[in-house]
Parts: sequence; C-alpha cells; structure tokens
Amino acid sequence: MTRIRLRGTLTCPPEDAPTLRAALPDHIRLTRAEPGCLRFDVTETVPGTFTVDELFTDRAALDAHQVRNRASEWYRLTAGYPRDYAVEEA
Repeated sequence: MTRIRLRGTLTCPPEDAPTLRAALPDHIRLTRAEPGCLRFDVTETVPGTFTVDELFTDRAALDAHQVRNRASEWYRLTAGYPRDYAVEEA
C-alpha cells in the first residue's frame, strides 16, 4: 500500500495568527480522527507561518480529508491565505 504525504506551509499575516492558533487544536483533533490519517502535525514555525506534515494510508484517505476540510471552520478561517504544499508517495 502506498502512503501519501503532504508537507508544506500555510502563511497568514502575523496579526491573524492568534485566530488560527485558537482554531488549530480542533482542526488537528478532527483530522487525526479521520479514517486513514496516520500523522497530522501543524507547527507555527514563525508568527503566521504554519508548517504542515500529514501522512495518510492512501490517496483516497487524503482526498476524503480534503473534502471534509473544505467544509470546516478551519478552511473558512484560512481561505485566501497562501498555501505551499507538496504531495508525494511515502
């Protein structure tokens, strides 16, 4: 089975970071509970820059996560912020 990894960053203005920090624990909890999620880590490396490292059992699990995410409060809060992600087989 091919695992799928997504890594990269999401960047927001530093003044918006407190809102994302407050919403992040729920986003992490919901994602880690998804079927096929093996790892989901989000770390704020500098104010406003969030490094993302995700690992899913397969492409279908990542796709399901992205569908759920697009309907989430997290997605609404982060809409319009630059995302620089790479998806690869792991």
